[in-house]
Amino acid sequence: MIKRSIFSNKYLPYLLILPQVLVTLTFFYWPALNGLINSMLLSDPFGLHTSFVWFDNFVDLFTDPLYLKSIGITGVFSGATAVTSISLGLFIATLANRACKVKAVIRTMLIWPYAVAPAISGILWLFLLHPSYGVVALIIKKTFGVDWNPVLHGSDAMVMVIMASAWKEISYNFVFFIAGMQAIPTSLIEAAAMDGASPFRRFWNITLPLLSPTLFFLMVMNIIYSFFETFGVIHTMTQGGPGGSTNILVYKVYQDGFIGLNLGSSSAQSVILMSIIIIVTILQFKYVEKKVQYTG
Repeated sequence: MIKRSIFSNKYLPYLLILPQVLVTLTFFYWPALNGLINSMLLSDPFGLHTSFVWFDNFVDLFTDPLYLKSIGITGVFSGATAVTSISLGLFIATLANRACKVKAVIRTMLIWPYAVAPAISGILWLFLLHPSYGVVALIIKKTFGVDWNPVLHGSDAMVMVIMASAWKEISYNFVFFIAGMQAIPTSLIEAAAMDGASPFRRFWNITLPLLSPTLFFLMVMNIIYSFFETFGVIHTMTQGGPGGSTNILVYKVYQDGFIGLNLGSSSAQSVILMSIIIIVTILQFKYVEKKVQYTG
């Protein structure tokens, strides 16, 4: 039986939800509407004179080789960051879920990186991997003779920003995976063990299918994170370089809007970025969710 609240005044329910509606309209829909309007305007660098140009900003973007290259870079960066952070988060959660005396300490220490801001995360990894003063970079160069130089080599820079971005998100994934694993009945694992199933087979046939809702949720959240929340990492580590090799879409919005003062193009890029995220999320729900098992 569904319990329903009954109000003596018919206007009271609308008055109660009014603050939430105002907050949503002010901080979500109003900026989005302004961005959509500005994407069809061409303004001078100071914003004093504007003219309506319809979809010219979008046409210019999709005929710009640098912007098309940035879309490809974003795809590689987002996919690699999501796969790395989810895989490592699942691996560490599997190890931490095993019974041991210090598992509570391990769980607490592994959650700490999530509290680190993306910009700080980038600086920390820069102290490890910078070719001039990075500790790990100097060890790699002297021990293995590898010419590691993310300042000059685009592939090295991409690997560096992926590692820094994925490292911060591993903790987030770890928390959800460990919670999901603790919800799995131990009787299922023990029954499989008594039937002679190996640890890998128990994980593959029991643990992983029951974790599929968590895995699907984290896949969506990690893709969104790599698209929008990695600006601080890129800005502190490479600033889109070298040669635009790490210039992902969200950083190009900043470069064109705040450095290049091309507000119309920057707004158009924001609209495209938002559209890409909506399309990716819809595709994930349409095709990936079908393989998710919500019941044991």
